[in-house]
Amino acid sequence: MPPQADEGAGPGTGAARRAAVLGSPVAHSLSPQLHLAAYRALGLSGWTYERIETDEAALPGFIDGLGPEWAGLSLTMPLKRAVLPLLDRISDTAASVDAVNTVVFEADGSRSGDNTDIPGLLTALAERGVTRVPAAAVLGAGATASSALAALSHVCDGEVVAYVRSAARAAEMRGWGERLGVDVRTAPWDEAAEGLRAPLVVATTPAGSTDALADAVPEAPGTLFDVLYEPWPTPLAARWAARGGQVLGGLDLLVHQAVLQVERMTGRRPAPLAAMREAGEAALAAR
Repeated sequence: MPPQADEGAGPGTGAARRAAVLGSPVAHSLSPQLHLAAYRALGLSGWTYERIETDEAALPGFIDGLGPEWAGLSLTMPLKRAVLPLLDRISDTAASVDAVNTVVFEADGSRSGDNTDIPGLLTALAERGVTRVPAAAVLGAGATASSALAALSHVCDGEVVAYVRSAARAAEMRGWGERLGVDVRTAPWDEAAEGLRAPLVVATTPAGSTDALADAVPEAPGTLFDVLYEPWPTPLAARWAARGGQVLGGLDLLVHQAVLQVERMTGRRPAPLAAMREAGEAALAAR
C-alpha cells in the first residue's frame, strides 16, 4: 500500500522544504541518511535535510531566523531541554520528560515540540517481541535515561534499578520515577554488573562507559538495549550476543524515532521503515 498523506496535511512532492538535525557535536549523526532515504521513497523530490552544528547559546537565534520553507528539526544533545521555552506547544509525551527531540513548524507559523525517542524505544522493543518484562535495569542517567524510564513505564511490571555515578544523579532518577509512575531504585555505578542479570537492560551511557562490564555478562542474558550506534557493537553488546542474549542497538532506536519524525514533518504515513533502516546500515558499514 503506498504511503498516504494525512487529510489536510502534507506538501506536494515537488515543494521545496528544509529540515535538519541540530546539536553539538552533530557531525556523527546518521539522521540525514535516514531522512533523505525517506524523502526518496516518498517521492518528496524538493526536500532537503542537513546537519547543523548548534549549541544552546545559538539555538534561539537560529530558530528565530528560519523561513517558511522549514518543515522541522531533529534535536540531539544538548538541545532537547534548551528548546522548551522556544516552543508554542509540546506533546504530552515530551512534557512527561521535559525533553523535545522533534520540532515541527506548523502551517500557522507556530512551533510544536514532540519526543519520538520514547515511542521509538517502545516500537523497537515490540519489534523484537519485548512487550512486558518483570523487571529492568537502566545504566546511566540523563535525558536518554529519563526517556528510557518513560518507555519502561509501559512495559515493566516491577522494579527498575538505575545505576548511576553520583548522589545527585540518583536523586534525579528517583524523581523521574515518581513523576512517571515507575518503581525506581538507584544503585552506585560500581554495582552495575549486578544489573546485567535483569531481563531487560537499557544502557544509556556514552561510548566506553560500559566496556568494563563486558566480562560480567551472565551465562544466559536477557535483552540488552544499548543506545549507542557508533562504535558498534560495543564490547558489552558483543559479549551479550556471544552468550545468546538478544541485543538492540542505537540504530534500532534511531530508525524508529526517525520514522515518527518523518511522519510528523511531512504529513506522510507510513514512513518507509525498511528503506530508512537500509540507509542507516549502509552508512554505518561505510564508516
